[in-house]
Amino acid sequence: MCEQPSFSHHNNTNTLAQFSQHNKQKKMSSICLTVAALCCVVVVLGALPFSSDAQLDPSFYRDTCPKVSSIVREVVRNVSKKDPRMLASLIRLHFHDCFVLGCDASILLNNTDTPTKIESEQDAFPNINSLRGLDVVNQIKTAVEAECPGVVSCADILTLAAEVSSVLGGGPDWKVPLGRRDGLTANKTLANQNLPAPSDGLDRLKSAFKNQGLNTTDLVALSGAHTFEVELNVNNQMSFCDPTFEK
Repeated sequence: MCEQPSFSHHNNTNTLAQFSQHNKQKKMSSICLTVAALCCVVVVLGALPFSSDAQLDPSFYRDTCPKVSSIVREVVRNVSKKDPRMLASLIRLHFHDCFVLGCDASILLNNTDTPTKIESEQDAFPNINSLRGLDVVNQIKTAVEAECPGVVSCADILTLAAEVSSVLGGGPDWKVPLGRRDGLTANKTLANQNLPAPSDGLDRLKSAFKNQGLNTTDLVALSGAHTFEVELNVNNQMSFCDPTFEK
């Protein structure tokens, strides 16, 4: 399970993406779930303020776990058929991971007192009672472990899940650099400091993004400049509520 850190792979990279979400019910025969989402996912290399000598590579698992990407895609696709909002949730989970200690899956760690005390980032104000997708990451991890035990880090699984979610949600795809190490600890305090809160004003948001090496353009994109909207009708078929969202 991805609650436990691993000790393999290179240090993590700097892929950022945010899906900030809300729901809206519509009348009678249909329910529209409107997700204020990032369908323009930005890959930023060298942006986060921590050192990394990692040589990450999209083909990192070519010989050790060649099916990892297809496994992640299959699990996310199946989950999203039942819960389309999960696409946004997984990208938001990845974004909130990267903004704290880098993309190291530290957001997946639970509170623990042994062997070292960990205060989970899940309990930080911007995350508490709002994170979704933790169980999906564990589903993916279980499927990957069945194929290639002890090979793929949770950090890479979460990053791949975010990329797959972008594609399935109608956004872009990109070659995901792989080979991250999983974090060995979490930082709830830093999560409270770094993560944008819903109540933050423009100046606070600009400062938070600047601290991560990002500019105002990145802020606009990553804060949800684009939206997609999914309609669940009485026949449980998915379609865009408004055709303009397809453009």
